[in-house]
Amino acid sequence: MKIIILGAGQVGGNLAEHLADEKNDITVIDEHAATLKRLQERLDLRTVLGNGAHPSTLMNAGAEDADMLIAVTDSDEINMLACSVAFTLFRTPTKISRVRSADYLAEHAGLFESGAIPVDVIIGPEQLVTRNIEQLIANPGSLQVLDFAEGRIRLVAVKAVEGGPIVGRELQEIREHMPKVDTRVAAIFRRGGDPIIPQGSTIVEPNDEVFFIAAREHIRQVTAELRKVDKPYHRIMIVGGGNIGATLAGRLERDYQVKVIERSYDRCRTLSDLLEDSTVLHGSGNEPLLLQQENIENTDVFCALTDNDESNIMMSLLAKRLGAKKVITLITNAAYADLIGDDIDIAISPQQITISSLLSHVRKGDIGSVHSLRRGAAEAIELTAHGDARSSKVVGRRLDELKLPSSVTVGAILRSDEVLIAHDHVVVEEDDHVILFLTDRSQISVVEKLFAVGFGFI
Repeated sequence: MKIIILGAGQVGGNLAEHLADEKNDITVIDEHAATLKRLQERLDLRTVLGNGAHPSTLMNAGAEDADMLIAVTDSDEINMLACSVAFTLFRTPTKISRVRSADYLAEHAGLFESGAIPVDVIIGPEQLVTRNIEQLIANPGSLQVLDFAEGRIRLVAVKAVEGGPIVGRELQEIREHMPKVDTRVAAIFRRGGDPIIPQGSTIVEPNDEVFFIAAREHIRQVTAELRKVDKPYHRIMIVGGGNIGATLAGRLERDYQVKVIERSYDRCRTLSDLLEDSTVLHGSGNEPLLLQQENIENTDVFCALTDNDESNIMMSLLAKRLGAKKVITLITNAAYADLIGDDIDIAISPQQITISSLLSHVRKGDIGSVHSLRRGAAEAIELTAHGDARSSKVVGRRLDELKLPSSVTVGAILRSDEVLIAHDHVVVEEDDHVILFLTDRSQISVVEKLFAVGFGFI
């Protein structure tokens, strides 16, 4: 596939790396020569220096025969204009734009659905991050919560803790503890070692990061096998009243006690008008006295959501030392995410969340969802099986007959409204939504080819 990526920042650069690894024809446009040079030194792709909204720049990038334009610069206006130019002059089939402004998103129907601005897919990073954090708060004890099949199947990551019923025991014993609950452990990440594709005899060790798949209603029961489940959260403290913090507070304030700390006095006044049930405080999350006055020791979840990584990390460490039960920290710099220790419970990467959303629209085949895991080291994808036993390599075959790479696990299948947890004897049927977990994302092309329909399919 020939893809033009507009913007070589963290999102554009990481996306280019993902797609270049998968043998796509990638061209990256940016206005900074040094950024493009660094990208070209480590990746097999073409770069074009210039403004991606200019017709001449798009022409130089090969827009005349491009299959897709992905505009992910820091400017909503450049992104949208580039999509419009690509459609008007070059009839680019698929146009994806990152749009961050709430003003544009509030008029989604009139601007985008109407075709007034020819963008096929809108990616809103703030909305994606907010939903991600909201899921973590709704599922106490989880490190990551990923929805498949419109939320009916979930992939959840939890850290195994000594004292959990199944910790120190074989995975197959889960069925004895929960005979009415079906689940599958997709992978185990053990500190200092390679990911483990588990068998029934695999023993879960304390501090293992365990990814399991189950129907939405069974998540809490399975989590309880791996750790003492946190009590439902009630008190949430958010530092940073920007788009993410404000949106999160608005979604949570009816069900939780929410406090928002914001450094800008003018923004505090805006938040006070915007939010109905949240308490808005003028100050800094780095002030120990303010945190103590606001009962940080009774806070269930402390969310550091400013636009400064260093401040987010330091205030999270402070909040944890002062008694916050859990801290969620927004970190955009991948190098920082690799350095943080156990004091920060969950590091949120806007880039990885955005890339996951983009990949679901870029990948070949009938892919419903893509989630990038462990900062891009692994992936979970939802593929729809098409064809029949003659035209498909998966339809009509048992799961243990599928020729999957050793690093790929089938986790679950959604068949109409029925959730089937993956077991060897399950037979794949046409239109099944198959959830797969890949500990080696370089194998994605192999999986896509396996699910591709042959020429015999009518």
